[in-house]
Amino acid sequence: MNKILVIEDDINVRQNILDLLDAEDFKVIGAENGLLGLQLAQEEIPDLILCDVMMPELDGHGVLKALRQNPLTAMIPLIFLTAKSDNTDFRQGMELGADDYIIKPFRRAELLAAITCRLEKQIAINQQSQKKLDDLRNSITLSLPHEMRTPLNGILGFSQLLMEESDSLNSEAIREMAEGIYKSGERLFKLIQNFLLYAEIEIMATEPQQIKLLQSQQTFFPTSALTNLIIEKAKKVGREADLQVDLHGCHIKISPTKIYKIIEELIDNALKFSPQGTPILVTSKSVNNTFNLCFTDSGRGMTVEQIVELGAYQQFERKLYEQEGSGLGLIIAKRLVELHGGTLKIQSQPKEKTIVQVMLPCITQEESICEDNSYRSKLSIGNETRASNDLSKK
Repeated sequence: MNKILVIEDDINVRQNILDLLDAEDFKVIGAENGLLGLQLAQEEIPDLILCDVMMPELDGHGVLKALRQNPLTAMIPLIFLTAKSDNTDFRQGMELGADDYIIKPFRRAELLAAITCRLEKQIAINQQSQKKLDDLRNSITLSLPHEMRTPLNGILGFSQLLMEESDSLNSEAIREMAEGIYKSGERLFKLIQNFLLYAEIEIMATEPQQIKLLQSQQTFFPTSALTNLIIEKAKKVGREADLQVDLHGCHIKISPTKIYKIIEELIDNALKFSPQGTPILVTSKSVNNTFNLCFTDSGRGMTVEQIVELGAYQQFERKLYEQEGSGLGLIIAKRLVELHGGTLKIQSQPKEKTIVQVMLPCITQEESICEDNSYRSKLSIGNETRASNDLSKK
């Protein structure tokens, strides 16, 4: 039985709607003003709200705005009841998040049709959300135990051998086991770091001040550390011959640590998901105050559906391909780019080519001049202060 809240200050209209819906086997709740309606919505969490627009104390637009700001009530469908048919009122309501409008006076069939339509749409939305949640659970179930167990098995296995057979092992065997422990620990450490970073990114995304602080940082690209990162990653897996790098300088609005993380994850993916002997191209350029950084590989690729469904903990075709990684690297890179006012695009042809393109804002000439003047001003103030101190000493 669907629960419907009716917020209407006209007692006769309110009672007629309540009686009509009760006869149709809906569970109904009535409120004579916007303030009481808002309170009941937060307490009862109805499946749908019918709300008059013109009401004393708190009008319909005020009710809707408050509902949409509360996570508990933000997704409740709301249909406005109004005697006004002005397009400006309609547009204002829709911009606030109204789902439909019904003009008074209305017929029984018209009201029931609108209610049925909105409830069916909400069911579809809920089913879609549930599917995404189930897919996320499945991805976590498939990836997390494997990703944590594999390095732990290496650490525990090598450690046990060292403890049980230390007297009979030569130095070369001990060194080999120590390297195995180190590599497993390194993999587990990165996994934990990525989980923590992803959680931190999602928290930052809800805090405007944090986003503003992020977007105030800058880096001159490429630094030697970033170039070395790309080269060393390729060398580590014996693919330096596959690597082609063509980078052009640009001041970009992102901190060195954040662009380092983005590049680390994207070059790792390009190396991991393309076969040895195939080229990996890393290029950068700036066009119209936008920095473009591209990673191109000739690997397994992704379908359009997989690109659309890209999300945290997502590993596509896990059952078909054995692969390292929790699926977090690409989404971390994507979210970092977005938080800095940029975009990350993926173009891919399965089993042929994948291009991952990062676009970030450049520092404009005007911004650079302002920052330079600000820096000189600080230097001038510092020099004046030091001169004043010197004089006072004399």
